[in-house]
Amino acid sequence: MPSVNNFIMVIIDLMTALMGVSMGFLAFLVIGGISGASALIFYPGQANRPKLEKLLLAAFLGFVAALGSSYLGQYFALFQSGQMLEWLSAIFASCLTGCIFTALAK
Repeated sequence: MPSVNNFIMVIIDLMTALMGVSMGFLAFLVIGGISGASALIFYPGQANRPKLEKLLLAAFLGFVAALGSSYLGQYFALFQSGQMLEWLSAIFASCLTGCIFTALAK
């Protein structure tokens, strides 16, 4: 028969797992959004400021690229969650996506 301690441990494990997922989501939202928007803003050859729609789209594409590179890298066993290579691949993928979007949006 399950005891109260086992029940409490299950709840703590569930909270830890959910907190890690939400924190990873927020980290990739910030990293990908900033990298994608920065690629649009600092792309050479722009005479005027970008429109808000393009800025938000670049930030969203950067977020999707960061999240995708993290999950694909873990799927193909290139790295584990939280390793430095995961963060570097997320930053690289979001910057590359932002640059490609900016080059094609002109």
